[in-house]
Amino acid sequence: MPIILFTLVLSLLISTALAVLALTAGKKSMLDREKLTSFECGFDSKKKARAPFSLRFFMVTILFLIFDVEITLLLPLGFLTPYSDPFMITLTASILALVLILGLIHEWNQGALAWVH
Repeated sequence: MPIILFTLVLSLLISTALAVLALTAGKKSMLDREKLTSFECGFDSKKKARAPFSLRFFMVTILFLIFDVEITLLLPLGFLTPYSDPFMITLTASILALVLILGLIHEWNQGALAWVH
């Protein structure tokens, strides 16, 4: 019984010491305030929240998501070759790539890819 009590007290002391050490060492000073501010999506966190953001940044984000989805759709097609007709896989990949290329050409003609006008 005394060994169990000793082990319990020792583990309580070690965990308390580690918690106190983490709390004292983890204190952030006011000098680190700039480092702690969030910087996401091209916004400056110190300006008002309803400020308009760059439409160009939004367009680049949307285009990235579209082509990211393209990769996730095209990549597994190579693994399906042993299980399906290679002609159908090639046809599917070609149609998907053609739709995305036509969309890219349309965006280019509309001027969405021109960063500076």
